[in-house]
Amino acid sequence: MKIKKLLTYSALLGVAAIALVACGNSNSNSSSDSSSKSSGNNGGKVVFVPKVTGNSFFESGNLGAQEMAKKEGFTVDYNGNSVASVANQVTIINNAVQTGAGSIAISSVDPTGLDNALKQAQQAGLKVVTWDSDVSPDARSLMVSQGTPQQLGEMLVKMSVDALEKRGKDPKKDAIKYAWHYSSSTVQDQNSWQKVGEEYIKKNYPNWVNVNKSNYYSNQDAQEALNVGQSILSAHKDIDLVICNDSTALPGQLQAVQNAGLTKKDVTITGFSTPNSIKKYAKDNIIEEWGLWDVKVQGGMAVYLANYLASGNEVKVGDKIDIPGIGKVEVQNNTVLDPKYKNSEKSGVVLLPERTVFTTENMDKYDF
Repeated sequence: MKIKKLLTYSALLGVAAIALVACGNSNSNSSSDSSSKSSGNNGGKVVFVPKVTGNSFFESGNLGAQEMAKKEGFTVDYNGNSVASVANQVTIINNAVQTGAGSIAISSVDPTGLDNALKQAQQAGLKVVTWDSDVSPDARSLMVSQGTPQQLGEMLVKMSVDALEKRGKDPKKDAIKYAWHYSSSTVQDQNSWQKVGEEYIKKNYPNWVNVNKSNYYSNQDAQEALNVGQSILSAHKDIDLVICNDSTALPGQLQAVQNAGLTKKDVTITGFSTPNSIKKYAKDNIIEEWGLWDVKVQGGMAVYLANYLASGNEVKVGDKIDIPGIGKVEVQNNTVLDPKYKNSEKSGVVLLPERTVFTTENMDKYDF
């Protein structure tokens, strides 16, 4: 079965250097053996922090992190909380410092709320890497990003258009009524995708109507996602499309559709979530397609790079690092995520090689 990949959706903004090769590197400026230095001079425990535990996206990230650690010979401590909050993540960061961890790899619930705690961790000697969702550049060394806002924002809209067309709508001519449903107004990555998506809609589909310009939020809570999903369908019985750029919002919205006795022929739902969490809805004809990236790869990259830094390796923008089993990645400037970010050689961004659209045709090829 053919796997649909979204590399064609938008340019990788300077990631042409990413190649799927598995070799090593002894320093960040060469292509010699990095994995031997990282493993041989272990940087201590990596504390791997999700936004929230019990979510299939973050649990899958942890699987990738643990597999990388086992293969490369370092230790990963998966430490999160069932409630997504700045206070809970600050507690985990402080505990990592107190217990003598070597590094932290964290998916932040807030773009600036963790800055002070992470800067203190850096001052205490820990190396900080973010993944999935970022903090301020001076509060970490590297960000392992699933893609640029342009790539991911446009991907969400293009999946929407494709699904709308498959149910007989004409996205260019019809006044599509739509809404965004995701975690919160403080999650930087999801906000950036929504912003780009809105700009793309206004440029290419000016006849579309956003029924709630303040967006719908469910705070990465499964029950709240279901409740919000039901409220959207109740308040807007003629809604055409709900875009869920959050891995908790998407299954909650789909369950709301199913509870209402509707299918993908009645309303289009799409967004980002793991294949395993959505497969049942695809089989029940509730969703046409959805997307994501391989979060196991992202988790593995995050902990490898955290341990790599904690092992004494220095990294600056422009360096290329060979990650075992994943390939050669280039450290890019923070401006690939936000043009307003400051230019810095001391902190940067590493992008995943690709993103994928899931359908009933290819979803069983993926198990995460």
